[in-house]
This record gives sequence, structure tokens and C-alpha cells, in this order.
Amino acid sequence: MITTTRRALLAGAGALVALPARAENAPGVTDDEILFGQTMPYSGPASSYGTIGKASLAYFRMINDQGGINRRKLRMLSLDDGYLPPKTVELTRRMIEQDKVAFLFNCLGTPTTNATRKYVNQKQVPQLFIASGATQFGDREHYPWSMGWQPTYQVEGRIFAKYILRTVPDAKVGVLYQGDDSGRDYFKGMKDGLGDAAGKMIVATATYEVSDPTVDSQVLTLRDKGVDVLFMTGIPKFNAMAIRKSFDIGWKPRQFFISSTGSSVATAIMPAGPEKAVGVMTASYVKDPTDKQWAADADFLAWRTWLEKYYPGADPTDVNNVYGYSTAQTLVQVLKQCGADLSRANILRQATSLDLVLPMLQPEIRVKTGAQDYYPLKQMRLVKFDGHAWVPFGEAISG
Repeated sequence: MITTTRRALLAGAGALVALPARAENAPGVTDDEILFGQTMPYSGPASSYGTIGKASLAYFRMINDQGGINRRKLRMLSLDDGYLPPKTVELTRRMIEQDKVAFLFNCLGTPTTNATRKYVNQKQVPQLFIASGATQFGDREHYPWSMGWQPTYQVEGRIFAKYILRTVPDAKVGVLYQGDDSGRDYFKGMKDGLGDAAGKMIVATATYEVSDPTVDSQVLTLRDKGVDVLFMTGIPKFNAMAIRKSFDIGWKPRQFFISSTGSSVATAIMPAGPEKAVGVMTASYVKDPTDKQWAADADFLAWRTWLEKYYPGADPTDVNNVYGYSTAQTLVQVLKQCGADLSRANILRQATSLDLVLPMLQPEIRVKTGAQDYYPLKQMRLVKFDGHAWVPFGEAISG
């Protein structure tokens, strides 16, 4: 005679047998470790971003000191590609084919990631939280294994355009942008945000390459064409050049915007000269460490404590260290959600199933993704440099 309890156990056993087998864990995942990879420009024209990789590594050291995730330690290969796409391709192939990483995390750069995206998707390797705001890194239909993290460049460009329309509707806008997909993305956002007025309001554009020694001639050209609202997009080195040159020639546009990607006080404003950047505006989604309003904020203080312990010697004014900390926190949440299933498919599934508030994001801004939504952050706040720090004004807005 089979008891009720035994029937229940047999039924449960039958149900378990009927379930599909769980996919195997990804390469790079062992009982003790999760191995993943990253390319980062520790050298070259974008080397100021290298601290992002170091900050993330420092955060993972803290996680490992706490026992890892489900008893697995995190090990990230963070390799220098010099912001050179051919080098990025070489290193990405090495990490996937030889090192056998489980996934790629926060690889930096639009041109560099573009060079690897097709290959990575053919290999069906998650390419998570790309350090670029290029809109194309949310193209889930054609590249379902690749996704960005920060607000897109088009969102940011539209936010600036909305502000221009509201405050200086008679503006003569000039755009100086990096001659690649990131710059074109920013420019498109500006044009879309200005709408029907774009053709009339945008009176001049100029581009530069990351190999250019200066942007002096471009700044002079825009001034001579009557531009009185300037939007400069690019990495910190070139934003600094544009700020410095504009000031030195006595050109003071009514409004001067720089892209958030090149707005770090440590790597863009200080090289330009903080007195030369007074009044410059950008947009932000994280708590800038130069902004004194966060001085007593518990989450900011926790970040400073972490920085001093796990990344000693790091510049506490560099917002890129906030970025590296926050992206690492996002990945840790993904891996926690994976539980015992660390297959590549589930890692991607969890990356596209997020809804969380991170401690160093600006108020009202959260990370949210879905199977149909590969854009984790969608809001920003306008900020203005006051000679010492980026000071927010207004509420968090969407582009």
C-alpha cells in the first residue's frame, strides 16, 4: 500500500524528472570561480578612462573578501587595448577562445566595441554593460548578446536640445563632435531634440579624430561662423582642449555643453583649468564626488570608505571611479540573480531582468532592463560647473 506521503514524494520525483535539464554553466565557471573579461584603454588617447577598470577590479576584491557570490570568487581579466579597435579584436578573441571567459563586462569604447560586437554575438557570449552610450548597443534584435549600461548619447543630446529650446530659442548652435559613431549619435540626439528648428538653429558643425593633436582650428571655425551655443562631444582630453581654447581666445558662448563622457573634474576640467570652465554644462546620472551636497550622504561616505580601502591612491574627485563602482555593483546583482544557473543564456536573461537602485546614482534614477529593453539607464540631470564642482539643477529628466 502506498501512503499519501509516498504518493507525494513519487509525484514530486516524477515532476523533477520531467523538467528540462539545466544548461551547463558557461566556460570560465568552476565550483570556486567565475572568470570573465574586459578590454580597457589603459594607454592611448582615452587612457583617463582606465581608472574605471581599476575601480571595478577593486570592487570585485571587496566581494571576494566577503566570500564571493555563492562561494565563487570573481576573477576579471582587464586587458589594455589602447582604444585601438584591431587590438580590441585580438584581445577579445583571446579571452573567448583561449582564456575561456564566461562573458565580457564593461568593455570601453564605441569604435572598439563595434569592432567586436558581431564576433561576440556569433559566439553567443554575453557582452554586458558596455562602457559606451552609443544607441546601437541596445539593438537586441540584431545583437541580442550585447547591451550597454549608461544613458544613450542620443538621450543626452535630446536633453541638451530641450534645454536650449526652452532657454535660448534664438540660439545659433554649433556642434563639435568626435568623428565616429559616438559623436554621430550625440549629434543625432541634438538634431532630433531640436526637431523642426534644427535646420535653422544648427549653423555649424565640425569633427575631430582621436589622433588629432588639438581641436584649436575647429573651435576657431565655429566661433567665426557665429556660433553662440556650443555642444562639444568627446573624451576628456578633447573636451579639455575645447574649454581651454575657447577661454583663451575670449570666446564665451551663451551656453557651452560638453558630453558627460568627458566631464570628469579630474580628467577634463582640471587639465582645462577650472576657472576656464565656469558655467559649462553637462548631464549626470551618478553622484559627482566634487559636489558638496553629498558630503554627508551615507552612500557617498560608504563609497569613499571603500575607495580608501580597496583602491588607495585613486583620485577621489574622478567621477569615473563612481562609474566603475556602480557598473560592478550592477554585475554583482546579475550574478546573484543567476543562482546556481551560470549558463551564458541565464547570465544574459538576468542582465535583462533588472530593477534596482544603486547607491551612487542620482536620486530618482534607477537601473531597469527587460527582455525588450536593453537600455538600463534612461534619465539624467543637468549640471553646471561653478568653478569647483558640478552642481545639479532641475529634476531627473528623460531624453
